[in-house]
Amino acid sequence: MKTPAPSDALAQDFVRFALDAGVLRFGEFKTKAGRLSPYFFNAGLFDDGAKLGRLAEFYARRLLGSGLAFDMLFGPAYKGITLASAVAVELARLGRKVPFAYNRKEAKDHGEGGTLVGAPVAGRVLIIDDVMSAGTSVRESITMITAAGGAPCGVLIALDRQERVADGAADHGGDGGAGALSAVQFVTQNLGLPVASIATLADLLQYLGDGADTSLGAHLAPVAAYRQRYGV
Repeated sequence: MKTPAPSDALAQDFVRFALDAGVLRFGEFKTKAGRLSPYFFNAGLFDDGAKLGRLAEFYARRLLGSGLAFDMLFGPAYKGITLASAVAVELARLGRKVPFAYNRKEAKDHGEGGTLVGAPVAGRVLIIDDVMSAGTSVRESITMITAAGGAPCGVLIALDRQERVADGAADHGGDGGAGALSAVQFVTQNLGLPVASIATLADLLQYLGDGADTSLGAHLAPVAAYRQRYGV
């Protein structure tokens, strides 16, 4: 594994917020890859207006500080729908009005029809999601955005798990060996899209290691061991 870059204040604040909101939890959780993870991040638990508004602040601050150039936002169903709309509201509050769109899982055969909802997809389109497990959602979003006439320009997520994709993951078939890269690395290197995250697993480890919250100290060793085993 590479030595992680020092965590910034925004990332540390976000880790603290996610813990306080009960969105980031410790224990034993089975991932999609079948691994037993000592922590779990469930963005679906940002489940009231106050939490969602605060979350949108973090997304907007990271986005505006990332240098990513974009014309509109796209939220892949389902969690991305709420995230893209909330971030659009926060950006407008900060003085930057941007359109957003999202997809529905099943095509509508009445009204306007189709699978895309919201603003017309055009220009540089930034994909917003919660986490990235294998890059499947991003690839599907790229296909939809391109077909609609837009140009995917990047991805913004809440947490980068910095974890190798499991062997046999569809996104890695024939692309340099399954599990050789994390989902974020795959999207960056193989799909050519920059990815920004509010925080990473390294940021979580730094938060646990700083000892500001002594009640969480026991979780440092299991999380560090998990990253040592599966991290990139």
